[in-house]
Amino acid sequence: MASQNSINQKIKEVEELAEKIKKAKLVLLTDYKGINVADVTNVRAKLRGANAEYKVIKNNITKRALAACGIEGLEEHLEGTTAIILGYEDYLEPSKVIYEYIKEHDFYKIKAGVIEGKVVSAEEVITLAKLPSRETLLAQLAGALLGNISKLAVALDQVSKKKAETVEA
Repeated sequence: MASQNSINQKIKEVEELAEKIKKAKLVLLTDYKGINVADVTNVRAKLRGANAEYKVIKNNITKRALAACGIEGLEEHLEGTTAIILGYEDYLEPSKVIYEYIKEHDFYKIKAGVIEGKVVSAEEVITLAKLPSRETLLAQLAGALLGNISKLAVALDQVSKKKAETVEA
């Protein structure tokens, strides 16, 4: 039987993880089987740049922390090797980091995730990660609007030239 000290330590780990999950906008569960130390270090560094963290925590502790946060539906994904990724500021950038890693390494898989409290499938996370960044979308919108304004300006210029020709005649 586990000692009281060991039980208290696990309770503390669950509480700490639950607090992090509550603060996180993105929680990803991934299967890290086959990843080497150099790759983990590289992924962690990229995730830190996206204000996210990568942790390998026992499935039972993750299960209890998710339950403490009221998140259900991920129990089936907490089997085998599981790493948890917590994104605090944005859910898009950490998703993109993991998606880029998955494209290069077939063995690494997203199991499921939680985006702003909503449980999502791996496919939904990948679809989200494929979207352009917010800045790119805003630039595309600005370009589209600018193109339409330019066309309007040319059309108005042609109308004024036509009126000037009519007045001269």
